[in-house]
Amino acid sequence: MTQKDIEEGKTLAIISYLTIFGTIIALFMNNEKQSNFTAFHTRQALGLWLTFFAIGLTFISNFDIEMLRLSFYIFFGVLFVYGFVNAISGKPESVPILGKFYQKIFGNLVKEW
Repeated sequence: MTQKDIEEGKTLAIISYLTIFGTIIALFMNNEKQSNFTAFHTRQALGLWLTFFAIGLTFISNFDIEMLRLSFYIFFGVLFVYGFVNAISGKPESVPILGKFYQKIFGNLVKEW
């Protein structure tokens, strides 16, 4: 990744962390611009959002334990903030614990150019 690629893809990388719709928008808009930096962060954000919804809807929503829900939201909140800050500062760093897994799984969906 060059510095020019990072600067051109920074806006879409930031948008991808804001909402699931931002991730989808960044995914389709990056097909036109083809930024490796945006592709990297879109894979991270897509993985975070899908994992958040999958675990939240299947497991966490079935429990009435407030501490479990709170820890779940804090865990994913920290991961989203970590990815968001890396996108703002122009660093292609994976989110802790799950980031490398997301890069591997979504590598074919969001390709690097």
